[in-house]
Amino acid sequence: MKRFYKAVSIAPSGNGFAVLLDGKPVKTPARHGLVLPTQRLAAAIAAEWQAQGDTIVATSMPLLRLANTVIDGVAVNREDVITAILRFGENDLLCYRAHHPPELAMRQREGWDPMLDWARQRLSARMTVAEGLGHVDQSPETLAALREALTNYDAFILAGLHVIASITGSLVLALAVVEGQTTGVHAFMLSRIDESYQAEKWGEDAEAQKRTAALAHELDKAVELIDAVR
Repeated sequence: MKRFYKAVSIAPSGNGFAVLLDGKPVKTPARHGLVLPTQRLAAAIAAEWQAQGDTIVATSMPLLRLANTVIDGVAVNREDVITAILRFGENDLLCYRAHHPPELAMRQREGWDPMLDWARQRLSARMTVAEGLGHVDQSPETLAALREALTNYDAFILAGLHVIASITGSLVLALAVVEGQTTGVHAFMLSRIDESYQAEKWGEDAEAQKRTAALAHELDKAVELIDAVR
């Protein structure tokens, strides 16, 4: 799509801030008003619009796409979204351990055990850990604790959480990022202990490196969204 506007600005709108293109408010794909909860997020999305050249490239506006998802989807399907995020806790990456080789098992313990300890202490979520890839059931009490934690967040935080959990395969890591226990960069590194170990042993091709970089960037933008709405 060719760029159809010259000026980008933000302005108060209802309980938030709108992004304006030549003075006209931006709409979501579902034709809802793009009203953001904080001036910081509105300014960040306005910067994405401002950075467009002669042609608008939607994929270069990740914060806009996330905000559209929140307004058109998450906000009106909150309970469904919480249930979807909780599935990453039911099958949390941090609960599936290698028993061989010993070096990999040690890296998992050193990286993942502190996160599970934090979840137990901060969230009262006692995650069950097992060796191998066979499914391990988490207790109803643990899942209830994780669900309770999720209900404390607004739609924007939930959207960011969903992205982080999807990329890392871990609800514990996603919650640790949101609660400030770890950074997005560190959570991504922890989620890729297995892949990093294999790359050290066998190498990593350029295509795999490109996919890894794309996932890291997507996670960074989810963290940016979370930070911008606080």
